Amino acid sequence: MAQLSGKTVFITGGTRGVGRAIALKCARHGARVAVAARQVEGCAVVDEIRAAGGLGVAIACDIRDEQQVGAAIAQAVREFGSLDVLVNNATTLVLKSTTELSMGEYDLMADTNTRGAFAATKHALPHLRRSTNGHILTICPKPQLDPQWFSSNLAYTASKFAMGLMAFGLSAEQQRHGVASNALWPFSTIDTDGLAECGNPAFQARPRKPEIMADAAFWIVTQDSTAFTGNFCIDETVLREAGVADFEQYNAVPGTPLAELSRDHMVAPEQLARLNELRQQQAAAAASGNG
Repeated sequence: MAQLSGKTVFITGGTRGVGRAIALKCARHGARVAVAARQVEGCAVVDEIRAAGGLGVAIACDIRDEQQVGAAIAQAVREFGSLDVLVNNATTLVLKSTTELSMGEYDLMADTNTRGAFAATKHALPHLRRSTNGHILTICPKPQLDPQWFSSNLAYTASKFAMGLMAFGLSAEQQRHGVASNALWPFSTIDTDGLAECGNPAFQARPRKPEIMADAAFWIVTQDSTAFTGNFCIDETVLREAGVADFEQYNAVPGTPLAELSRDHMVAPEQLARLNELRQQQAAAAASGNG
């Protein structure tokens, strides 16, 4: 239970939601965890990290400000002596069409989602290259030229797909340095404050808990960084391939059938096909008594 013992994990947007769940998962496996967010005063996540068995620090940081990002990374390294994993989790979501979106809202998404992830990566890389198993994990979907993802929320989609291009490009750029870069995205919607604010009843009806993303993220960042890189991962697919069969544990609404989960945006057709293949294989194995 200590696959991250002695390792330092830095998580942007790490005080709540998916970021918090990843922080606690890593802490339970021995990690030293730095969480960065605009507001950290009064947040409970550091106490939760310590209670889970890790060491923790919360750092106030506006991800849009490069100086603050650089200072936050430097503080984490001073605190814990190294940096082994960067999780680019911080995201701003504004679901509006082009004519409805203000330029201030556009800048907020672009500066948080795309520029913020780039800045965190830029400042983390010198430290990650010194790690024996350096990982960058970006919470974003696989870029797709499919009109359905752009027709309602162009600016948000463009910012998240840009994160995906960066995640893929970093794999090519950093592989010679032994640093892995992968992306992770949920199959279902995830029960977070952001989901509660999206105003879409279908998305909010039957989501999964953030722990499914945390478990998938943990599996990814504990792989060999020289071998597992450049992947666009779906949370359920990662866990099924890792041998997980119990997905009821992740349901925010107990008893939700797979077919009734609230589906997330932007799962690519080939990703869905692979997931369905795994579901069928596990169902067949269970039916035959081999699962």
